[in-house]
Amino acid sequence: MTRGLGSRGAPLAIVDAHHHLWRLDRGHYPWLQDAYQPAAFFLGDYHTLRQDYLPAQYRRDTQGDGHVTVLATVHVEAERDRGEAVAETAWLHEPGWPQGMAAAVVAYAPFGTPGCAALLARQASFARVRGIRCKPLTASTPDESVAGKAGSMQDHAWLDDLARLPRLGLSWDLRVPFWHLAEAAQVAAALPDLRIALNHTGLPLDRSDAGLAHWRRGMAALAACPNVMVKLSEFGLPGGRWDAAGNRRIVRETLAIFGHERAMFGSNLPVASLSASFGTVVGTVCEALPDPAARARVLAENAARFYRIARADMAQPPVGHFGSR
Repeated sequence: MTRGLGSRGAPLAIVDAHHHLWRLDRGHYPWLQDAYQPAAFFLGDYHTLRQDYLPAQYRRDTQGDGHVTVLATVHVEAERDRGEAVAETAWLHEPGWPQGMAAAVVAYAPFGTPGCAALLARQASFARVRGIRCKPLTASTPDESVAGKAGSMQDHAWLDDLARLPRLGLSWDLRVPFWHLAEAAQVAAALPDLRIALNHTGLPLDRSDAGLAHWRRGMAALAACPNVMVKLSEFGLPGGRWDAAGNRRIVRETLAIFGHERAMFGSNLPVASLSASFGTVVGTVCEALPDPAARARVLAENAARFYRIARADMAQPPVGHFGSR
């Protein structure tokens, strides 16, 4: 049974706002295929990720006991070789993908580099590309600073390319650890026309009182920017730990800060499977959403609106019946 859901009648409808797909014989993924460095990965040992992850695997991880119906999904760039950014997008647009799978695509482009403007235009030309994820340079701990360095959120060349996104009809998927949230809020305030999706609940990896206070300040700063939404995704902790009580608190506090109108569910599969099952993640989010209307917004409606996924592009039958490709 999908934990935390019980038997609440009709299946929960989900638009999964964040997951990844890869096929290792069709592209080069350095983090999966080259040097294996579990100590450097924020969730620890990721050996189980070093294999294809396609619709069949997504179906295996999400089909549960019938209490969840995945209507559509959003593929977020999977750190494929940076010279293959357009190839990753083209692969996702090949014929034959099941209805609803990768109904929207968040592609990659290297902000602050020569030729980025042309690459952004190329990515925007694909029918299902809705946004870009380019991670800024970040510090490894809250005590360090990379402010002003190339690739940081104070780098004018990097910011100039970020500012191109609204003109191309693209959003930005923002992925930084919690100690960079306040800086990201400054960027969001300076670019009010840029639609931003904060990944992974702001990555509150430090669950100490001081760490959570730091995270809350950054989340509140971002929530003050009406162009920012948050993804309730990836609650795993270093070493693949799952803190059930702490994660429920994180979800409740995030919803209190942003409101259910500006939050959307993301599975972060297959990465999230290192610390919890899909059902556990869904159940954790649903426990904070007793109101059916709020639950429907967070689980499906907000993501469909943000990533412009039409009903005609959703799965019929649901994604739980996806076959392999």
